[in-house]
Amino acid sequence: MSLSFIHRSAMLCRGFRASFNLYDHTARIPNTTIRLRTLCSSAGETNTGILQSTEEYKFVERLIPPSRVPIPPKHDGPSPSGWTPPSEVPPALPYMIRRSRMHNVPVYTDLTHGSRKTTLVRKVEGDIWALEKDVKEYLQQLTGKDLPTQVNEVTMTLRVKGHFDTELKEWLVKKGF
Repeated sequence: MSLSFIHRSAMLCRGFRASFNLYDHTARIPNTTIRLRTLCSSAGETNTGILQSTEEYKFVERLIPPSRVPIPPKHDGPSPSGWTPPSEVPPALPYMIRRSRMHNVPVYTDLTHGSRKTTLVRKVEGDIWALEKDVKEYLQQLTGKDLPTQVNEVTMTLRVKGHFDTELKEWLVKKGF
């Protein structure tokens, strides 16, 4: 029993050696290239180190993605994509809504539990309760209903029941945010 095990392991070892055996690469290379290599190496060239070329680095810089979103260009009115720049002077209100890192108004829709639709206003600084009062008044004029809202002072967010993202974005852009 042990003899057959040793015989099998020896056959496996021979098989692995045969499959992983490195073959001679120089046998396949023509003799002229070997002579050229030896001739070049015997010419006495020494390694001078690293050559730095700053002119060619501009091609590398084009491939590196920017680390932050560039500042949008100054223009009046909406762009062809529909994006509107914020006003130069912030509005004189007790609250401020900062733009997102992509320079958009931070109003988002949320769908939870399959049917619960809410609208989320983020990045609210200042008096968030005054914003809630103004949003409730605006949406009551728009829909005719008193919609429930939720204020989270820690995360600086305002949540409104229903999908009103386009209406709130337009309203906030008109206010100057």
